[in-house]
Amino acid sequence: MRFLFACGGTAGHINPALAVAGRLREIFPDAEFKFVGANGELENRLVPAAGYELVNIDVYGLSRSHSMRAIKYNIKVMEKLNLAIHESAGIIDSFKPDLAVGTGGYVCYPVLRVAARRGIPTVIHESNAVPGLTTRLVSGSVDRVLAAFPSVAAHCKRPDRVVLTGTPVREDFLKLTRGEAKRKLGLVGKPLTVSFWGSLGAERMNGMMADFIRLNSRSGEMLHIHATGGGEEGREAMMERLRAMDLHGLPDWEDVEPYIDNMGLVMAAADLILCRAGASTLAEITALGRASVLVPSPNVTNDQQTKNARELERAGGALVLTEEGLTGEKLYNTAVTLLRDRDRLRRLEDNARTLGVTDASTRICGEILALLEKKGGLQGK
Repeated sequence: MRFLFACGGTAGHINPALAVAGRLREIFPDAEFKFVGANGELENRLVPAAGYELVNIDVYGLSRSHSMRAIKYNIKVMEKLNLAIHESAGIIDSFKPDLAVGTGGYVCYPVLRVAARRGIPTVIHESNAVPGLTTRLVSGSVDRVLAAFPSVAAHCKRPDRVVLTGTPVREDFLKLTRGEAKRKLGLVGKPLTVSFWGSLGAERMNGMMADFIRLNSRSGEMLHIHATGGGEEGREAMMERLRAMDLHGLPDWEDVEPYIDNMGLVMAAADLILCRAGASTLAEITALGRASVLVPSPNVTNDQQTKNARELERAGGALVLTEEGLTGEKLYNTAVTLLRDRDRLRRLEDNARTLGVTDASTRICGEILALLEKKGGLQGK
């Protein structure tokens, strides 16, 4: 059995693919896997680290602007897309997958388009409340659109092919209770707040977090772990901000890291999470049942993060703040108020948990197996 995965760009696209691949590897121990990425930093780091082969093709998103510069850019994008389709065909003809899976990113379009035309069973997973351009474009040709939100079906060419599965969450997010996770991290006493704004960092939010860290360094109100994103350069930029505030060292209750590599463990230990509203992150928050303050990125196509965040807010599972007009002091005061109100914090957790799907990988693999059986792909496997 051979499985081809296409994903790239963000952890929200890559981690669900890794979760599904891991579950498939349990079902088919002798299966072969190949990942196709768009040569982004994250897929080149995460996919090989998980033990899978990765090949990259160059594919880029279209500009939504109508300027002459954007038009020229889009012409080059289309030229690259034709090459990406040709490269995808070469990968598929060489690997001969039994099934192709896309979990997000522009690279899914050429891979799934070629696979569908070859008659290979194809599925795409959409983790956002409103599907992106790639999902909309391939929704008429893939065999299944696997969705995290019921709202996805209304935006697809073949709503009858949309199946609600939730978004996969890696098993390490679900192994430990909060108390067990805190003991493993050596955290005692004060409540823990965890903050992160994306793997590449967010300049404006990190600027606010410098104020947040300064205030908490003085008050000691909470244990706090912050991931700056952007690697060591991102962390050093944060430390430079803090030094400019006359904060030349961090107290024991403050921890600033470039990334949180053990994110499952740290989020399991958290009493409060401050973050963006990427679909994969929300899947992790709801599966864990953690209280959160969400600040959707204003720079995401179709304002997807705001739509994701509002779904959780409507369920009473999160507090949503807009980046415009937000300050580090306001964010800090919001966190302190929530942490002091344990009843409200528990309500946020309980309501978030109602939207959580802890077996999305199993559900998705069930759809894959059913599709393979329908297409005759399990015969002799």
